[in-house]
Amino acid sequence: MNTNLNGYDLVIKDGWVIDPSQSLNRPLDIAIREGKIAAIGDKLPLYEAKQTISAANYLVCPGFIDLHTHVYEWVTISGLNADDVGINSGVTTVVDQGSSGRFTFPGFKSDIVDIAKTDVRSFLLLNEGANGPLDITGSGFENPEKVDIEALVELAAQHPQTLRGFKVFADSGSISRWDMGVMELARKVSNRTGLPLYVHTGELFPVVEVNRPQPQTLVETVVSYMKAGDTVGHCYSCQSDGVMGSRTQVPQWLRAAIERGILLDLGHGLKFSFDIAQRMIEQGVLPHTISSDVHGNFVVVHDDSHLGYSLCGAISKLMALGLDLTTAIASVTINPARVLKAEAEIGTLKIGSRADITIVELVEGDWLFSDSLGQKVIAKQRLVPVWVVRSGELIQPHRRLLRDLQHNTFPVVSV
Repeated sequence: MNTNLNGYDLVIKDGWVIDPSQSLNRPLDIAIREGKIAAIGDKLPLYEAKQTISAANYLVCPGFIDLHTHVYEWVTISGLNADDVGINSGVTTVVDQGSSGRFTFPGFKSDIVDIAKTDVRSFLLLNEGANGPLDITGSGFENPEKVDIEALVELAAQHPQTLRGFKVFADSGSISRWDMGVMELARKVSNRTGLPLYVHTGELFPVVEVNRPQPQTLVETVVSYMKAGDTVGHCYSCQSDGVMGSRTQVPQWLRAAIERGILLDLGHGLKFSFDIAQRMIEQGVLPHTISSDVHGNFVVVHDDSHLGYSLCGAISKLMALGLDLTTAIASVTINPARVLKAEAEIGTLKIGSRADITIVELVEGDWLFSDSLGQKVIAKQRLVPVWVVRSGELIQPHRRLLRDLQHNTFPVVSV
């Protein structure tokens, strides 16, 4: 027996590796041992492997991270199955944005985080949380009186691996009731814990019309409460109180906020606009992270029938609007990993990091995508996941929720 052979659990051969954390963009082999990246190189030296796969004609990337999902299944009305959203959609880490609060987080941890094969993290809802339909007219979903700073600080200290930030709503509905009270408390909680904020923008809850905030200045005011490392959600929303609103030019206050370290997240969801995205991309304002905001129906329990968007679909849409592939991959790998302060563990293929990998096919050919307003864009390429590796385990995703990548409702006809 040749004792000089390297022994690996899995070797991925001949794939085109894109790892922005290491500025890698070329064909490489990757070897995995005991759930970690063990070696990476042009051609790995003589080795023995329990399993070898060819990734020829595929892109091999650090495991995709979806920074905005809703996966508190069966407890929140809008919660989806974490593994349907995660590994079975080509995503190795998902971040639940505000589906659990301080009272419901222990259940979220035991029933979702500890059971899912996908790596599930949480940005905790700043308020108590709710398990019914989204309705601010009852106890006050964003009522500052529902914020217990000491309890949140204690919970964050108890769960440093899972609880990685706090979700706060800054839409017209919330602010018409509570003004900036919750943002003030959010800032205090963030300062105390050292964890970032993820701030929802765009009208969501019913508005008290006599107190409706001025849409053109709302986000500017909200951003004044934010610090470097905090994230503004839904940056390409079509809503009047969104980041861009009805403007044609990116406002200077937004450029100044980005300059001081405020991050933008796509948060595709139900309000993504091709027009807004195109306008901002052309003016050089790109999302730091691309996320899906996938969720179930807000009023029907456990119903995902409306879901016609996904993380890989969102990436493909932005590429169709001009985002380059390497920047797009960074937006779902190393960039969200840094938001989570987990870049040594995920979002990278560095030797010694956890072996979370997404393998995708860059499918060529016309494909018609839609935004929330029904506008259409023809993409020449789309990213379709074919395998994931999660802590060293090779998994073939079933892709049940990837309807936007597998079912083209409006086929493109060449003439």
